[in-house]
Parts: sequence; C-alpha cells; structure tokens
Amino acid sequence: LTLLLGLPLALASPTCAPLIPVTFDNATVPGLLGHWVYIAGASRYPPHLEELKALKHAAFSFSPGSHEDELNVTETMRLNETCVVRNTSKVLVFRHNSTLVHVDDQVFATANLIQSDKDLLILRHLNDDIPSLSLSARTPNVSKEQLEEFRSHLHCLGFTEEDIYFTS
Repeated sequence: LTLLLGLPLALASPTCAPLIPVTFDNATVPGLLGHWVYIAGASRYPPHLEELKALKHAAFSFSPGSHEDELNVTETMRLNETCVVRNTSKVLVFRHNSTLVHVDDQVFATANLIQSDKDLLILRHLNDDIPSLSLSARTPNVSKEQLEEFRSHLHCLGFTEEDIYFTS
C-alpha cells in the first residue's frame, strides 16, 4: 500500500542527475583558456549572494600563468553602477581532486567544473557545503537547452527561479 501511494509522487518529481565534476586531464586547462561571459548564478553563501545581487555584467579571460597549473585571470564587471577591472587574480588547478581555486589577494574560492558543453563553464562553488552554482559561456547568449540544463542543476540543489541572478 505504501508503495502504491508513493508511486505518483515518485513519477511526478523530476530526476536529479548528480553534478559530475570534470576529471582534469591534459586537455582541461587549455580548454579553459580564453574569453568567458558570466551569465547567471545562485547561492546560499552570504558573501556570494551579496555580490550576485550587485553584479550587472561580468566577463573574464583565462590566460596561461607562470606555472603549468596556474591561470591568470582578467575580470571586467559592473557592480551596481561601478565598473571594475581586475587583473591581479589567479586560478590554481588541482588535478588530483579536479578543483579550481580562485586566489584574489588573500581570498580563496574553490569550485568544481561540472561536466557540460565545452562552451559552458558551470561551476559548483564549494563553501562549507552551502550550495552555489554559476554559469558562464563563451558568448553572451546561451541556447534554451543550455539554460535548461543549468536550471535543472539548480532545481536539484533546491533553488527556485527567484534564487537565480542573471546579468544583463
């Protein structure tokens, strides 16, 4: 009886595929190089949430750093009405556990790159098990299917449409 009563609920709820991090190999780092446009993000981590609310536009580029597993980052963004350009941060690539660590001054932010289209950069930010996910792309526009993939991941992490912050 319990099985029969629970069946409609099981059929009605969408299936959530696990967020599978990319396993880093020799092609991973070169595939990250170049220009990216930040599209959207959602977070329950208070510092990220405040920045998401203020972020109106962002673009960034990765270029080779001084070491094999280091990327230089150039960021251009508009926070509310202020334009900010930064080229002092780095991303460290840790192949053994497939994580990226963004180092800006003495602030470290860790993320996993989630398997997806090569022209998408879906990052699961790792902050004390507080869910955060961001979407960037090679171009300012993403397809409906790409956006739906991102929304599906967000839904599986417990986010609603109201939790998503898009840039203009």
